[in-house]
Amino acid sequence: MMRSHAVLDSPAAQQPEWPDPCALRDVVDELAGQPPLVSPRECDRLLAKLASVAAGEAFLIQGGDCAETFAEAVPATYGGKVRVLRQMAGVLGASMRLPVVTVGRIAGQYGKPRSSATETRGGTVLPSYRGDAVNGMDFSAQERTPDPRRLLQAYRAASDTLMWLRDFAGEEFFTSHEALLLPYEMGLSRTDFLTGRRFGSSGHMLWIGERTRSLDGAHVEFAAGVCNPIGVKLGPTASPADVLALIERLDPDRQPGRITLITRMSAGKIRDVLPPLVEEVTANAPAVTWVCDPMHGNTFSSPSGYKTRRFDDVLDEVVGFFEVHRALGTHPGGLHLELSGEAVTECVGGSLPVTMESLGQRYETACDPRLNRDQALELAVAVGKLTRS
Repeated sequence: MMRSHAVLDSPAAQQPEWPDPCALRDVVDELAGQPPLVSPRECDRLLAKLASVAAGEAFLIQGGDCAETFAEAVPATYGGKVRVLRQMAGVLGASMRLPVVTVGRIAGQYGKPRSSATETRGGTVLPSYRGDAVNGMDFSAQERTPDPRRLLQAYRAASDTLMWLRDFAGEEFFTSHEALLLPYEMGLSRTDFLTGRRFGSSGHMLWIGERTRSLDGAHVEFAAGVCNPIGVKLGPTASPADVLALIERLDPDRQPGRITLITRMSAGKIRDVLPPLVEEVTANAPAVTWVCDPMHGNTFSSPSGYKTRRFDDVLDEVVGFFEVHRALGTHPGGLHLELSGEAVTECVGGSLPVTMESLGQRYETACDPRLNRDQALELAVAVGKLTRS
């Protein structure tokens, strides 16, 4: 555990202020004694599939909750997400005439980065909700105080979810989450005794967020040391030099399928910001997968105070993503979506429209707004028509 503790002591963005460092280290050690959640063979299988995506021979659909909760770690909830992802994969595969790789934001998305470390209500200041793996949503000092034991709850919830997924969805459904909470990730890092390689056993694919992709940060250091497929979120401030430096740090051998670049630019910026990134990366590191996250750049507050997204903006960013890649002769490799398998009312628009006035009917997300099942399928149909044209 010396390596784990060394990394945990290095500078890391977006980490909770754990009140008891000794209790946190005890939890990390306890996680280190648990069975791995995924195997290196499963991670390698996904790596090979993502290599096909990078080569233009497949398409990736990745989606699920913004933030999973322990209360919803039940078959009825994640079964709906699996079904809608499979339906989307069927629509896209038929339209593109390509295999579709399906990856869920499932069994690990229990932590969230926040723009502010605190939240104020009625003059009371408390820590922000950072996901069920850290603290509770209820606005009280007891609930909002980070509790490292919740990392063990996250492990148990992920384990139960993966057990069900393997029975229900089989070996061709993979899991992913943001590798945000480094104590959790380091506690679940393992060395494969057959190959000697280090891998993150918390999920098949791990990604680094826009807020944690600093080249000298602990998140990049962690990701560089494991052999899982790695995603990197890129916002509109990312420069070609930034992206190339990250690729060099995370994938110096240029292994096909290793790096997925997930762009989150906004509908209004993607057509201007994305081309120079694609051009520079294609010239220097062509074996990466390009994926569009059309959700995070298009969030705004409704008049009633709900965070929401317009379906038309989500679709327009996807259209812009495809336009850029077509113009440059590169492969638009996939979509990364926040979605639900339920009839939630969190994003406005769609053919069966959610209106500003109806947002409160089923606004159930623990953090950011998700496409509901009808909107997700409508998006898949629209992307399918786009590829046929």
